[in-house]
Amino acid sequence: MRDLGAGFGHLLKGQRWVARHGKSYGFGLLPGLITLVLYLAALVALALWGTDFVAWATPFADDWSSPWPGLFRGFLTAVLFALALLLAVLTFTAVTLLIGQPFYESLSERVDRDVSPDGTAPESDLPLWRELWISGRDSLRIVVRAAIWGVLLFALGFIPVVGQTVVPVIGFFVTGFFLTEELTSVALQRRGVVLRDRLALLRSRKTLVWGFGTPLGLAFLVPVVAVFLMPGAVAGATLLARELLGEETRDGDEETPAVSSAPAPPTR
Repeated sequence: MRDLGAGFGHLLKGQRWVARHGKSYGFGLLPGLITLVLYLAALVALALWGTDFVAWATPFADDWSSPWPGLFRGFLTAVLFALALLLAVLTFTAVTLLIGQPFYESLSERVDRDVSPDGTAPESDLPLWRELWISGRDSLRIVVRAAIWGVLLFALGFIPVVGQTVVPVIGFFVTGFFLTEELTSVALQRRGVVLRDRLALLRSRKTLVWGFGTPLGLAFLVPVVAVFLMPGAVAGATLLARELLGEETRDGDEETPAVSSAPAPPTR
């Protein structure tokens, strides 16, 4: 339970940090706004032409007697739109981070310098194009994992009672975990921590990760809210990454060492 509260505390600290640094917050909003416009355009297109697409994809239903073609295609259209919404929630953070890599990299470095006792921040020795390639590749891998979980949980949702009670709760925790992985990747990738080691690091402190990512995932269900919380989420994830790695963190005028139950993973 202590880790749950600590994870949520990092989320709040990140939001407070960007509230005190208005310029960083303003720049951090831009990638989320761009992603929101792209996603809304895609969802509007699906709402307008989704029925036509389903009809085109199911020509075998043309010969069915009424009203079965309409009911069948209406059900498939609803399922298609529901899956699109689920994938939008699961992938919004990954796409926003990819679009805003330079913005969030700079924001994360500022947080590191601000809370580090010696005022320094770890820096990557890789060129920008290489950082973007690694970020895009790793984001795709996480999106695939998240999509598999999403489809599985969507299917389990049809189980009576369990599908309407237990499965949604599991879904929020799964979303919180992957969301935290994407957000902490900004700070951890800069430290040279590869994807496999990042996942192992997060699994070693699942309760801490859930405390940070699960409430954020609930808030991110509303894309507009996600846009405004994103800069603070990156700042909070940087603080969370420092705790996971056991790095000393300065809070106000006090210096407190972050406690980690897992050793720092090897770097690339």
